[in-house]
Amino acid sequence: MYAFDSRVRFSEADHHETITLPGIINYFQDCSIFHSEEIGLGIDYLKEKKRAWVLTSWQIAVDRYPRIGEKIRTGTWATEFTGLYGYRNFCMWDENGEKVAYANSIWAFMDLEKGRPCRPLVEDIEKYGTEPSLEMEQVSRKIRLPEALEDRPSFPVRKYHIDTNEHVNNCQYVQMALEVLEEEMLVKKLRVEYKRSAILGDMICPRTSREEERTVVELCNVEGKPYAVVELTGEKRC
Repeated sequence: MYAFDSRVRFSEADHHETITLPGIINYFQDCSIFHSEEIGLGIDYLKEKKRAWVLTSWQIAVDRYPRIGEKIRTGTWATEFTGLYGYRNFCMWDENGEKVAYANSIWAFMDLEKGRPCRPLVEDIEKYGTEPSLEMEQVSRKIRLPEALEDRPSFPVRKYHIDTNEHVNNCQYVQMALEVLEEEMLVKKLRVEYKRSAILGDMICPRTSREEERTVVELCNVEGKPYAVVELTGEKRC
């Protein structure tokens, strides 16, 4: 396992004085980058090979949102590599070692020149090793869409949405989904299915549906094809 220590920054918190859901996701994402850089398989290594690990799905559970200034520890480890895919767990602990948030994720290894998944070589993965998976609810990578979704106002991809791969960053889709909802949610469970990459200047056309146990946000292109599907489970936040 790779892990690093930090404190919840003011810039990572909302008006409730606790870290945001995107803040937790960013810690997880940063932790995976730090892990790869630590073992020599980071951004420059992948760019030279014209390869990238592309996130295909998130499954995140949040037991508690830590407060501003609270000490936290974030860790990640690979659990399995099969064919074109890599599986990675994440966990965030508080100062007492109590688990506050945790996640499972699935990544596809991409050939950037051909624009399609490819099988990683031994040298692309062996330094990660593998460790046992977290005990989490078993769910499908595919998110079931509601029968009816309501169109929301569209908006363009901005420069701040873009990451080092020149695509919309994984966390930004979650931020977009939260912003199109009519009411603020205390999210306890999150699932995201990533389908295609949006780039600078693309239009995001959201559609939403609220069911008894979940809220679904589909973020589509102008042709109605989804970039990402976001499923949020929780309660209205006052």
